[in-house]
Amino acid sequence: MDVAVNPPTHGVCFDEAFETLAPADVHRHQEALWAAQWSYLRAMSAFYRTRLAHWIDRDDLTLGDLQDLPFTEKDELRVSQEDVSPYGDYVACAESGIARLHRTSGTTGRPLILANSARDAQDIARVGARSMWAAGLRPDDRVVHCLNYCMWTGGFTDHTILEATGATVVPFGVGGTRLLIDSILSLGINAISCTPSYPALIEQVLRETGGPAPRDLGLKLGLFGGEAGLDNPELRASMEEKWGFKVRNANFGLSEVLSILGEQTEWTGDLLYHAADVVFAEIVDPETLARLPIEAGATGELVCTHLRKQCQPLVRYRTRDVVTVTATDPGPDGRSAWRFRVTGRTDDMFNLRGVNVFPGAVRLAVEALPQWASGVFCIVLKGPGPYDRIAMTVEAANGLPFERWPEAGKRIEAAVTMVPFERFPRTEGKTRWIDKEPA
Repeated sequence: MDVAVNPPTHGVCFDEAFETLAPADVHRHQEALWAAQWSYLRAMSAFYRTRLAHWIDRDDLTLGDLQDLPFTEKDELRVSQEDVSPYGDYVACAESGIARLHRTSGTTGRPLILANSARDAQDIARVGARSMWAAGLRPDDRVVHCLNYCMWTGGFTDHTILEATGATVVPFGVGGTRLLIDSILSLGINAISCTPSYPALIEQVLRETGGPAPRDLGLKLGLFGGEAGLDNPELRASMEEKWGFKVRNANFGLSEVLSILGEQTEWTGDLLYHAADVVFAEIVDPETLARLPIEAGATGELVCTHLRKQCQPLVRYRTRDVVTVTATDPGPDGRSAWRFRVTGRTDDMFNLRGVNVFPGAVRLAVEALPQWASGVFCIVLKGPGPYDRIAMTVEAANGLPFERWPEAGKRIEAAVTMVPFERFPRTEGKTRWIDKEPA
């Protein structure tokens, strides 16, 4: 379907009027949106009329009051869809109002069926376009989109986001890496949208086929998403040196909330939260679940509430993503969005000697030593935990001699097992960092 979004032809921001709005004005706008959304929920959502029965008669519920409401869990949505197939009883519009269906990837359980109205789809494209624009994509760019064109939102929906910037989009999808290389060269493609893992597979094919060096493909911009990462400056510098493109984490989001919530831009390696007029964000302490102020240094789980969702609106949805707020002051380009880093997931968290550990923190340590390790690894958890020790298998850097693996292991971690370069399969899809084994 066509998404009616008219991109600007010049300027630093895609949507300058909102992206440079002062935080106090953003909050006032959010309260007005929430008042309308709360009225809509009370009238249209059977799920929340039951779940929030204690509050449903209140017509003055503010965003500040949200912290007194219960959370919405993903498993509750799955049960809702099992009981009321296919959309669940949290659907809040008639069938005639549903314009598009998607399905989550299912990497953390049974997939959810996602429904969007035409306005929902426009909101997704508009917020996503802000992110892609901030990452550097422009109407005179030619971008190849290499995510799966199936019911998962990453393919088709992110395609509409790329188009909303005005850029020329090549809908390539996954697989056929040799054809992709030929297409990049023959079509003069200068930007790529894919997972952070995919360039390694392209490199492998280039080596096997005697093709050009990665930087000779002529790509100037790498728009990455679908996996956590890209926070490590050494890894980013290594990719940029090898490929000659600017590395951007341009695609942080959740299919059931919003395809893209945040991205990186030229002047920071942190993510900017660009969705404040569509999704209200809270940060809660992973242990106590109490709301934390959004201020520099705050670390907690991201919790999302829709401010203008028609089909499947969510209230206090636990994303399980752990984020750290890095700054709230305006950026040098005038953007007022607060900045953050994704530092883990509460459902990936494991306890090691009484300390909560996130795989993302382990990944940063491994990626900080590119002379010893490729950055690809697997944490092996035996039994349900908590753990006194963990085992890790880390892939050696390309060209690192076998006799130096013990030294590399000592450099990285006492429990590391080194394996040959490209021992772990490269993929167009998401990379898994943890393998659980029975005790």
